[in-house]
Amino acid sequence: MRWGECTSTQIGRLELESCVGLVPVGATEQHGPHLPTDTDTRIAQAICDGAAARCAATMVLPAVSIGCSLGHGTAFPGTLSLFPEELARLLIRIAEWSARSGLRRLIFVNAHMGNVAALGVATDRLRFVRPDLKSTWLDWWTATPAITAEVMTDGADIHANRAETSLALHLFPELVDRTAMLDADDPDRTGALTFRYTAEVLSGNGVTGQPSRATASLGNTLFDAVVEAVVRKVLAGVSEEPPLARPLHATHALRFEEAIDGHG
Repeated sequence: MRWGECTSTQIGRLELESCVGLVPVGATEQHGPHLPTDTDTRIAQAICDGAAARCAATMVLPAVSIGCSLGHGTAFPGTLSLFPEELARLLIRIAEWSARSGLRRLIFVNAHMGNVAALGVATDRLRFVRPDLKSTWLDWWTATPAITAEVMTDGADIHANRAETSLALHLFPELVDRTAMLDADDPDRTGALTFRYTAEVLSGNGVTGQPSRATASLGNTLFDAVVEAVVRKVLAGVSEEPPLARPLHATHALRFEEAIDGHG
């Protein structure tokens, strides 16, 4: 079930207190010469929809389609980006507003590495200032150790690589430039570096990895494994409570947040 496809009346009738919300968190950025700029958003959306199809206790919220893509620089066309603090604020607002309709458990399903810092900030702030809400995030490429091992076969700092291109071949093959894919391999050059750099001085074409080795079959296998991992999180999270439950002090926390915001 997708939030955006429901009427206000329908949402009001749902028992959202007994559901876990899934928020697809993607990006709009250069993805080398062979993948569309909304690749991350499409992957995140598909994972959330796939999990919802297998688990009734799930509501899929609207996707966040612009993430933190500063690491891609400006040399490669197509990137739109927020700063980390802007993305964190947006994620917090999504949690706060969905809670007003009764949805108080959220899992942000992330498909872009550049979003990780903002997701950490957002969920850290939420657990402090809104203890009445429960939130976390899942990066699809680390959903299980087996998935991580498969994803990282062609580098640690990967982008538009074998695994991601395989997901694209499985989920939206009509948008993959297969001719460009076969000649798009570019190695991970970050292994011995001390500092961080943008993609324009790390990659010749915006790719890090070996998309030429991608297959739709691998994409299907990865997709099923990630969706299953998300479903397990949802089922565990529907009724989860803190191990040492204590009275909530949300009002005090909110006043503290207001004090912080009031002083810049």
